[in-house]
Amino acid sequence: MMGLDDALIFTRVVECHSFTLAAQGLGMQKSTVSRRIALLEERLGVRLLNRTTRKLRLTEVGQAYYERCRQIMLDFAEAEQAVMQLQQAPSGQLRITAPIEFGQLLLGRVLGEFMRQYPQITAEVELTSRHVDPVEEGVDIAILVGQPQDSTLIARKLFEAERLLCASPAYLKAHGAPQAVAELEGHRAILLPHDSPRHWPLLGESLSCQRVLACNNITFAREAALAGAGIAGLPRMICAEALHSGRLVHLLPDARLPTGELYAVYPSRRFQAMKVKTFLDFLMRSLPVEGGRLLEPAPTGLVTSPP
Repeated sequence: MMGLDDALIFTRVVECHSFTLAAQGLGMQKSTVSRRIALLEERLGVRLLNRTTRKLRLTEVGQAYYERCRQIMLDFAEAEQAVMQLQQAPSGQLRITAPIEFGQLLLGRVLGEFMRQYPQITAEVELTSRHVDPVEEGVDIAILVGQPQDSTLIARKLFEAERLLCASPAYLKAHGAPQAVAELEGHRAILLPHDSPRHWPLLGESLSCQRVLACNNITFAREAALAGAGIAGLPRMICAEALHSGRLVHLLPDARLPTGELYAVYPSRRFQAMKVKTFLDFLMRSLPVEGGRLLEPAPTGLVTSPP
């Protein structure tokens, strides 16, 4: 164990940039810390630190040794935290951001049920269409459409949302119902943010459209379609109720539209808080997902699972 103790002392000296501060933090005499580092260098047969009266500088070997020692200390601390968390219920404030529709249709009920089961949890939620960086904004979990490009973030895929071509009976009465995909050409289109401005959002097809409306909110697009403005490619969870009631009509069931993928994104940190891990697991169990695809939300809005 002497080697592990010396590694800890060495790591503290490097991180404090000072024998004196490291000794204070460890509750040791400065002379003891200095002697232990000297004995460590002697045992390893290398110089780890270059010392002057004002500065400490790692040697090349010392830098490599420090990085391995630091990793060992992190693993040890993580093991201790994992054991302690087994005895603790999730607590504290969760800060979450999510797309507006996902928050209204699913997240509110899931989070409410989670907070009922874990009363020590409080929450702050922002429903927004903007892209949120959880590191910059201090957010525990950001629910985002599409996988983030930042490799320093952890992205956990929640589901894929199928999109359907929909129009109102009033639109179809005025403009006719396309009977084949090719007949979409020239029809009035309501487009979402990632859709091409000139073409229908179809996989494997390049059909021009008459763009009459582009918007960044899928509920807005649904309401415009309900009013008869045009044909929209809407996520199933947004248009399911209107389809069941007959206020919207599902067109061309064989047409293939790109799916929208939703991810739970959080900072890449080794010591993930129990509240975050527990909520993410609860969210995954609660969402009505089958085969990676989001099903139509149940009347209650979610599929409940035991805690």
